[in-house]
Amino acid sequence: MELLKKNKIATGALCILAIAGLCAYVFQLMGGLGVTGMNNGTSWGLYITMFMLFVGLSAGGLIVASSASVFHIEKFKKVALPAVVLSTVCICVAGLFVLIDLGGVYRIWRIFTGPNFMSPLLWDVCVIVCYLIINILYLYFMCSQKADPKKVAVISRFALPIAILVHSVTAWIFGLQISREGWYSAIMAPIFVASAMDSGLALLLISLVALEKAKLIKLGRDLMASLAGLLATCIAVDAFFIGCEILTVAYPQTAGGAQLLGEMFSGATAPFFWFEVAAGLIVPFCILVFAKNRQRTGLVMGASVLVVLGVLCKRIWLLFTSFIHPNMAGAPGISSGSSVAAHSSGIDIWSTAGSYVPTPVEILVVLGVISLASLVYLALVSKLIEGGKVAVSTAAASEAQAS
Repeated sequence: MELLKKNKIATGALCILAIAGLCAYVFQLMGGLGVTGMNNGTSWGLYITMFMLFVGLSAGGLIVASSASVFHIEKFKKVALPAVVLSTVCICVAGLFVLIDLGGVYRIWRIFTGPNFMSPLLWDVCVIVCYLIINILYLYFMCSQKADPKKVAVISRFALPIAILVHSVTAWIFGLQISREGWYSAIMAPIFVASAMDSGLALLLISLVALEKAKLIKLGRDLMASLAGLLATCIAVDAFFIGCEILTVAYPQTAGGAQLLGEMFSGATAPFFWFEVAAGLIVPFCILVFAKNRQRTGLVMGASVLVVLGVLCKRIWLLFTSFIHPNMAGAPGISSGSSVAAHSSGIDIWSTAGSYVPTPVEILVVLGVISLASLVYLALVSKLIEGGKVAVSTAAASEAQAS
């Protein structure tokens, strides 16, 4: 907790944003999802965008921590604890955004009384719960002096496949929807896994550098260079899959595919697409591909920030490009379902093109959730590192013997 006490201004700002976000969410519960920018034409908005982002961000920490045991990478063990804490907080945030996106969150009990086992959404709920349990068990075994090293080794070997599965199932929510041009793709799961690995590693690097500046950990240039080199590899893989994705949309030369590419390249979502390609892939790769740059903290931090922003842009253009044009033919269109349409008459209730802009309520809720997550992460990592260094060292030594 000393970390929060030393930075009172930042802690105060995060607390204010968290409270403002809670108030905005209460307002949303009172007014319904009509207070957001979502409608029948664009049924998923900023909340689902952030859900996709944070599911991916949770990957980096668990991959690094489990790799320390599974592949016997000793230098990763020194940052395994903050890595797992980061993974745990991010997956909790992802689940929270799903609940916030539910207009009738009080109906969540229907998942247990009437589950639809053919729905990828239910699959995602199941794997996210499993993922969270893996993270919690990992933290317990790492921080407990009485931890069984065999259990630590078993958890490590389950963590990697679960991490891949949770991102694959999230991708199948989109990839199995044949009705949406640009989502229906056999390679959607590999794309999500690749972007999760590079964004997760990038966020982990950012947090580790911040913790080093706070003198909670000693990162070291060699470990930073190793993680940055792994990040460069993941960026290259992600870029390859995005190229494959665009090719599979463009090559058949269908009317829907041409319309989708037009929006991506020069339409409403084009700024996000080109930012991801240029600033989120090309620039970070060109920085990190050189060994000397991977030794420089400023360049690694800058490249990592660009990667996270690039993946955020990827989520935005992936989600919203397919919503721009309704997937049904015939005039006058579809009922927009917006609060404006509810008080309109005649043709004003109809929408012929998808339109979405986040409202101040949505933005405040998102800022509030991220601020709360930041406070929780800083409190947890500060308490576990400052108060449990002996336990962590003991657990790490026992794990090394078991491996």
